Amino acid sequence: MGLHPLEFSECYLDSPTFRDKIKAHEAELDKTNRFIKELYKDGKNLINATKQLGAAQRKFAQSLGEFQFEYIGDAKTDDEKCIDESLQEFSSFLKNLEDQRELMMKNITETLMKPLEKFRKEQLGSAKAERKKYEKETEKYYSSLEKLLNLSAKKKEPQLQEADGQVETMRQHFQEESVDYVCKLQDIQERKKFECVEPMLAFFQTVFTFYHQGFELAKDFDHYKRALQINIQNTRSRFEGTRSEVVDLMKRIRDAPQEYRQTSPISSEGYLYVQEKRPPPFGSSWVKRYCTFVKEQKILHMVTFDHRSGGKMGEKESVTLKSCVRKTTDMLDRRFCLDIEITDRPGIVLTVQAMSEDDLKFWMQAMGGKEPVGFCLGKTYSKERGIDAQLDEVGVSFVKNAIRAIETRGVNDQGLYRVVGVSSKVQKLVNLMIDEKSNEVDLSTSEEWDVKTITSALKLYLRSLPEPLMTYGLYKAFISPAKSGSPEARSQAVHCLVHKLPEKNRLVLGLLMKHLATVADHSKQNLMTVANLGVVFGPTLMRPQEDTVAAIMDLKFQNIVVEILIEQNEKIFGDVPETCPSPACAPTFNAPTRQSKKSNRQDRPLAVYNPQSLDIQPALSVGNCSNSATDETSLGSNESVSSQSSAGSATETPPEKANHTPVSASLSSGSSSGACPTAASWSNTGTPRVTKPSAAEGEKPGDSVSGRKAKAVYPCEAEHDSELSFQVGAIFNSVVASREPGWLEGELEGRRGLIPENYVELQ
Repeated sequence: MGLHPLEFSECYLDSPTFRDKIKAHEAELDKTNRFIKELYKDGKNLINATKQLGAAQRKFAQSLGEFQFEYIGDAKTDDEKCIDESLQEFSSFLKNLEDQRELMMKNITETLMKPLEKFRKEQLGSAKAERKKYEKETEKYYSSLEKLLNLSAKKKEPQLQEADGQVETMRQHFQEESVDYVCKLQDIQERKKFECVEPMLAFFQTVFTFYHQGFELAKDFDHYKRALQINIQNTRSRFEGTRSEVVDLMKRIRDAPQEYRQTSPISSEGYLYVQEKRPPPFGSSWVKRYCTFVKEQKILHMVTFDHRSGGKMGEKESVTLKSCVRKTTDMLDRRFCLDIEITDRPGIVLTVQAMSEDDLKFWMQAMGGKEPVGFCLGKTYSKERGIDAQLDEVGVSFVKNAIRAIETRGVNDQGLYRVVGVSSKVQKLVNLMIDEKSNEVDLSTSEEWDVKTITSALKLYLRSLPEPLMTYGLYKAFISPAKSGSPEARSQAVHCLVHKLPEKNRLVLGLLMKHLATVADHSKQNLMTVANLGVVFGPTLMRPQEDTVAAIMDLKFQNIVVEILIEQNEKIFGDVPETCPSPACAPTFNAPTRQSKKSNRQDRPLAVYNPQSLDIQPALSVGNCSNSATDETSLGSNESVSSQSSAGSATETPPEKANHTPVSASLSSGSSSGACPTAASWSNTGTPRVTKPSAAEGEKPGDSVSGRKAKAVYPCEAEHDSELSFQVGAIFNSVVASREPGWLEGELEGRRGLIPENYVELQ
């Protein structure tokens, strides 16, 4: 289990567990800070001590290999796993570089040192400043609160009101600081994954640029470089989407903290001051305790905890509640007090003091306490009702109408489903289309409604359903396979779960996925790849019932599920699964083991990209492509992580160069046009130019395969964009030997790529 998510609602409880979670996050940031400092020091050694270059590289490799990112939540995406493993990859690369004593270190300051130091000072430094501010506000607030609670009830009412007002202002300020600090901690925890890795990639490219065989090394590393860059882009895109959701949740909780205080339907939590009576002449004392009341058993658990004593936790005590009555100020010179009668201590009454009048009412309502006549327990909150969307015949008709219109009028529009319409027009269209009396408008021919309004209306309708299209009940079941297992196991699990949906839900979901597959087929024009559509529709089609930070962290897995549904919609919605084995089951065929390309790279140095020469831009630039508002999530994701397959640009690769993807090839599966570039330029002016070998030089001596045909004897699912997917019986043309041992290269259905040698037989 990684770091626990920090819930904004816990900022208002400020429990001991919450403080422990904050300490864990702070410790992780301190560890990252120390790591970056050490890395920075090692980098300077590489620059200043060329005579000791080998020793400095070994130390640098050790630092990389020993560090590992902590993650928030209970699982990582495939992209995050690759990013986490990338440091170990880099460490092994550096060990191989130890034999290359002729390296010349140049531009390390610009490509590695400055970005890391900037991240450490701007991000980790600001977190440290926020930490001091938070600790100061904690001390200030709880000291003021204790002074208020010790204030005599016999004071004049204006004095009491003034004191209450001052403490309330401090409380609000403290809670706002707490919420901001929690948001800052989680923001940096997520950001560091790519902010730390990208400068390291830059360092590697700087080192290998000055190699005599730099061009050849770049070709060797091209496969891993592409995969890791896609991982980083996908992680960054999901981070942007997650951050917007977290900020939105923070604002909602800040506006109505009382609605989010009840963290569990079976218990209530908070601080109470408990009166401890002592024998004469010592009187009594009041001790602050964090209390948890379990409603069903009527058990009150109390643990002593003082924020100002270093957060040390005392012994836990539990009592069983019999009754609870408000204690008036004429009986005790303290406000907000309750008398609790305990069943396991007959005749003993426990007197406790709440933090405020609202807090007193909260505990009275939780414990079923009795109030004097004239008091009103609690408040009734009601949420404004939005659009009355239902999954009925009218709703299904609207979905079909909208899909038909989008595919007819705007399937090639750039940023389809990302560029949003005017809010008032979108809501008007939804209300019009779900009204039985006025829903006969044909959107495919109506000029009144533009495409972006129709796409936004379709998303709004799906979000406004009383229950998500993929249902609350199956939410965890859908998320679970996305967190683990192979691509085949994930697809099989999702296939089974789809057929557990209600019939109407499955029908609408099938229509939508078929439509989104059509949109993805036009991604070269509309820039909406499968991964981009997953980002847009993940939170729309599936969401948990509760609004928590932990739930928001699952957004990335929602996207993966939607990607699987889009990519395999024909199979999932066309066939009923015969059986639904667990994801751990073995495949139904016994294919030979595929040759790993990674192991063959470990014995030689590998090239990595240089972000200084890399111009990665989102597939859609809001400022250049459209004046309309767009969704907040970045459009930087270029590949689907559900199957790690891609219709890349290998189609255009000439036969004599098919064994290596060109260095300047695009990372994106789309194409670039106008002012909205979608591809990343990988050209590096500092890379030595190597003359392309002739056909005779490029051919391996003794090759037994040259321009022949081959037939597949086992099915294969591509794991990378340079490989081909195929079924048994597929015929490959122009088959030649690959530079990678155990692999061939061939052409299938107009696309050229790598083929496992032991999966085919030559003809």
